[in-house]
Amino acid sequence: MKTKFITTILVALLGFGINAQAQKIFVCQVKSLDSDLWGYVNQKGEFIIKPQFEKCFEFSSDGLAPVLNTKTKQYYFINLKGEKLATEITEFELQNILGFDVKGYNCGLVAVRQGKKWGFLNTEGKLAIPIKYDDVTEFIDGYSVATIEKKNFVLNTKGEEFAIDEKDVADVKHFTEELAPYKSTNNLFGFIGKDGKIAIQAQFESVGYFSDGLAWAKTKDGILGYINPKGEWIIKPQFTFGKNFDAQSGLARIKIGDKFAYVNKTGEILYVNDTEDWGNFSNGLADGKKNKKIGFFNNKGQWIIQPQFDAVREFKNGYAAVKKDDKWGAIDMEGNWIIQPTFSSFKDFELVQ
Repeated sequence: MKTKFITTILVALLGFGINAQAQKIFVCQVKSLDSDLWGYVNQKGEFIIKPQFEKCFEFSSDGLAPVLNTKTKQYYFINLKGEKLATEITEFELQNILGFDVKGYNCGLVAVRQGKKWGFLNTEGKLAIPIKYDDVTEFIDGYSVATIEKKNFVLNTKGEEFAIDEKDVADVKHFTEELAPYKSTNNLFGFIGKDGKIAIQAQFESVGYFSDGLAWAKTKDGILGYINPKGEWIIKPQFTFGKNFDAQSGLARIKIGDKFAYVNKTGEILYVNDTEDWGNFSNGLADGKKNKKIGFFNNKGQWIIQPQFDAVREFKNGYAAVKKDDKWGAIDMEGNWIIQPTFSSFKDFELVQ
């Protein structure tokens, strides 16, 4: 009897795991060949929201996407059914990236501005953090940076404030891995911790964001290396250029002199010579070019997906948008078509849980 009971529980748990996996939804913005409007498809290429938007943006893991009404110039949010989210305030602005992309929900909150002040809405459309800040960053890993009258604070998702009291802090960027780059009054860079205190003193000409435990940093002479969260050099300064580490491949794109290559966390250099271009690693693969066609190679420099595309986007959540014969589709990490090239525009697949 006991054995039968245990078997039943195991079957139920396994079934739950399978169902949970099956419930993962991947959503991507697309434009059809016969329309100038955006819609959303799943990983089978099926429209879950038909093309109807002049300007819309990616879904967050919370299942909400920003949309801009181009006539009224007002933003609102939709769910996976295309239904509009009722919000406590209806006229607000959202943060944007270089005027092209818009930042939506992250960590269950989205920054909104009314007038000249910022606050945060939750996924129920309620004001979770009051509109009172002169500036804010988006929430990442549970933390944001906010400013009131040139005073900087770290915010958690409950809206609790942790003052950044250091007088030489001129500007603070957003958090990754519980550390935020800051610029000092003498134009050097360091990092602030989630408690609002300086974690790494400003001593670098410039810095990147922490990714997979390391961040690039430049010396005062402009030479780039990689530091750990204590500010210690893990890969000594020797590069003229560097990007973030990709967790799956364990590599970051760098430049030595005038030649691109890749470095791992022990400082070993990988040169990939069988390519005319060197992309960033993402999801374990990097895009390269050969004979004017683009494909993807792995962390050994081996072509996993042969060059055959006219344009590509980096892999995200296991899929990449690729262009062939003037049409966009999507492939998996083995190069198999999951959506045939039948669209005029194609963004990244976002995982909505």
